[in-house]
Amino acid sequence: MGEAVEDVHDANGYDSHQAKEGVDECKWYEEEIDDDLKFSYALNSVLHRGTSKYQDIALLDTKHFGKALVIDGKMQSTEMDEFIYHECLIHPALLCHPNPKAVFIMGGGEGSAAREVLKHNTIQRVVMCDIDQEVVDFCRRYLTANQEAFASDKLYLIINDAKVELDNREEKYDVIVGDLADPVEGGPCYQLYTKSFYEQVLKPKLHHDGIFVTQAGPAGVLTHKEVFSSIYNTLKHVFKYVLAYTAHVPSFADTWGWVMASDQPFTLNAQQIDERINERITGELLYLNGKFLISATTMNKSVYQSLLNETHVYTEENARFIHGHGRACCT
Repeated sequence: MGEAVEDVHDANGYDSHQAKEGVDECKWYEEEIDDDLKFSYALNSVLHRGTSKYQDIALLDTKHFGKALVIDGKMQSTEMDEFIYHECLIHPALLCHPNPKAVFIMGGGEGSAAREVLKHNTIQRVVMCDIDQEVVDFCRRYLTANQEAFASDKLYLIINDAKVELDNREEKYDVIVGDLADPVEGGPCYQLYTKSFYEQVLKPKLHHDGIFVTQAGPAGVLTHKEVFSSIYNTLKHVFKYVLAYTAHVPSFADTWGWVMASDQPFTLNAQQIDERINERITGELLYLNGKFLISATTMNKSVYQSLLNETHVYTEENARFIHGHGRACCT
């Protein structure tokens, strides 16, 4: 790996090696976690890469995790373990809602979030709003696991800024999902983690018993103060009831966090969650059940204390960002 890192890379962090038949033969994908910390993933090849108006996009063929989607140099999902992230993102909120029929997904361009929503037999309408047409087209073409979701007549795909789209819509939703990229400085998403957005745009578009859920970044002992604790505290300033939960995602090399928020309490126990899974969900979940979800809301002492004592409120003027970027190192 050391020798591969020495190679010359272009402005997007990729080697200047020319693709042969559309595939770059590379050895490693390297993601910078901090100034002095990087994670590396052995590659078979870079299957595709491009740059949209908003983001750099790559599809990697990793040796350990299979196909991996990378946006702006940050690992988004891999075919080996994306079910962990997406089951945790979608099902807790839908199961906690008494009768979810209409869902709005902010982001979600790869289609996996919509796929999980559509497993619920109560769902009548899913609006997926992603800002980047090229990401959506890219994922529809290369991520074949979600083709059925993209073809569903319950899915309404909109290319727009989610803030603008929600603000202009008159309809309300049972669940709104934030399946957004991490808040990266200069990226298109960080404004969608702010108090003003939650308070003025998002919350008015929820029904009175509606639930908002968002991915909230790394939530490990060493990483939870980057954005996780701030997002949790920000939502506490907007909603009456806020619930954080975490799970380990192997390809992210960390514990990951999600936060649910509502003006109605979250009261289900493990047995009730399992009953709703059996009643509502088509097919079998691979990761989530009632006992896991209840346990996932229990933080270790370090993270618990941080959530309890966090004072930072996320605003456009006082934002926090995820560090780092990634690159494929070729020879």
